[in-house]
Amino acid sequence: QVQLVESGGGLVQAGGSLRLSCVTSGRTFSSYTMGWFRQAPGKEREFVAAISWSGGRSAYADSVKGRFTISRNNAKTTIYLQMDSLKPEDTAVYYCAADLSYNAVIRGGTMDYWGKGTLVTVSS
Repeated sequence: QVQLVESGGGLVQAGGSLRLSCVTSGRTFSSYTMGWFRQAPGKEREFVAAISWSGGRSAYADSVKGRFTISRNNAKTTIYLQMDSLKPEDTAVYYCAADLSYNAVIRGGTMDYWGKGTLVTVSS
């Protein structure tokens, strides 16, 4: 069993920055590809970013490329999402997820494990 707990959400003005964290516990964290997803009010959940178990590969949604950076610290069993140049359309609940398959995380859908989410609100 893997447990994921997100933190770092909050209210920020457009153009500002936030860093989300996802602390994991349970099974071998370093074996899993980790991802961030988000769900805005009235919309479906969407893929934001993914990072492979080694940290050697990463992927981003087009809407956040150049603004968001995903990273991981396997020693601390934590992943991060640095969000810069935030826009009102980035407002959403952000979820951390884990899966053994890198491609599965990029495709979204069913993940092995999900966190409960942290709310990010960007004001204009």
